[in-house]
Amino acid sequence: MPNPTPDALFLGLISGTSADGIDAALVRFDGEHAHARPTLVFGHTYAWEPALRERLVALGQHARALTLDEIGELDVRIGHAFAAAAQATIRDSGHAPRDIAAIGSHGQTLRHRPHGNAPFTLQLGDANCIAERCFVPVVADFRRRDVAAGGHGAPLVPAFHAATLHAPDEDRAVLNLGGIANLTLLPAQGTVRGFDTGPANGLMDAWCQRHVGQPFDAGGAFAAQGRVDAALLARLLAEPWFAAPPPKSTGRDQFHLDWVEAALAGDESSADVQATLLALTARSVAGALRATQPHTRRVIACGGGVHNPLLMAALAEAMPDAIIESSAVHGLDPDFVEAMAFAWLAREHLAGRPGNLPAVTGAAGPRVLGALYPA
Repeated sequence: MPNPTPDALFLGLISGTSADGIDAALVRFDGEHAHARPTLVFGHTYAWEPALRERLVALGQHARALTLDEIGELDVRIGHAFAAAAQATIRDSGHAPRDIAAIGSHGQTLRHRPHGNAPFTLQLGDANCIAERCFVPVVADFRRRDVAAGGHGAPLVPAFHAATLHAPDEDRAVLNLGGIANLTLLPAQGTVRGFDTGPANGLMDAWCQRHVGQPFDAGGAFAAQGRVDAALLARLLAEPWFAAPPPKSTGRDQFHLDWVEAALAGDESSADVQATLLALTARSVAGALRATQPHTRRVIACGGGVHNPLLMAALAEAMPDAIIESSAVHGLDPDFVEAMAFAWLAREHLAGRPGNLPAVTGAAGPRVLGALYPA
């Protein structure tokens, strides 16, 4: 197993539920312990090849059976896309492969089914391709060990949040606004918890793409053209998943456009639906926080949703007793917190330290996450 130097760089890669790009973060840590402060040395989001992204989004919105050949081909194509992003990061940051201790690659989630007789989670992006092309050790397949231990395999980022954003003098929450929204609860004293709260950008992006032809609702402009449909919002919030207690996780295979359309009366304007989907995110997050950590005083937001002022305003209105602020206030670029987390998880793997929090995922105990693919 590689033995990185104290000032080694780690590279994190992830494409989230929205498949809006491959986020790459080159990170340096100020010590060797798990709570060492991370510094983002370089961060960039690399666009998917359009046809491949269209395929990934379609698979997320309309579940269908894939042949073994299709899965194998996608695994390799995604692996090469992640490898290209890693190569570009190393080059564009002015570094060489020898400067990178390891790459932590989350991959692209194809299916996440943590329930049933044979629970599973499946992320594609062949790590062999990344290691072969980059000449850097790769740690990948982070989620399945937690699932094997009886957990959900998600969310995994709360361990990183706890290491970097906990404060001993106030109850905090970290809110990731990606395709799916998830909360990390950081009480001043007590157990760290975390769970998915439901859809965030994923449904809004898909609805915007269908009705406006844009991959996302820039600045919330589309939602601003409509009004919240209270009856539709009530039908969406009646989804039993929202009332289920943590630990819980979800994805595009549960919250997709077919799910939205099943709740429509048929006479809603497309802008009203967009406004209602935005309200759904704010209301479901606020309800989850009230139920699990009602005395939260600070909500630290990250992910693409931070750039939607309409969504941030709706969250502030739904949680009036808490300060809602970007993770940038705390020195963490909101666009790269998750990618930084997978750099951190790769580092924890090399150190032989657990990367999951059993109170978050429901796993039987702490586990070292991921598998190592040597350079």
